[in-house]
Amino acid sequence: MRTLKANITLKLDVELLREGRILAAPEGTSVSALLATKLERMVRERKAYDRSKRRALARLGEGFDLNWKSPRSPDQPRER
Repeated sequence: MRTLKANITLKLDVELLREGRILAAPEGTSVSALLATKLERMVRERKAYDRSKRRALARLGEGFDLNWKSPRSPDQPRER
């Protein structure tokens, strides 16, 4: 499947851009690709977090069976 891509313009501090190029070089990639990869990972992690949060909240809404039994009343004889 082919995805559409769009260009963006970023304004970065010159020193930050230099450091970005230094980080990208060992990986054989560009600053643009480095940023795209990082942003993609952040979006994926956020979506996974949101899905997990929804599932957890749904489970809390259902409740949990803790097999709790009400304590005996003072009138009831003790079981032996």
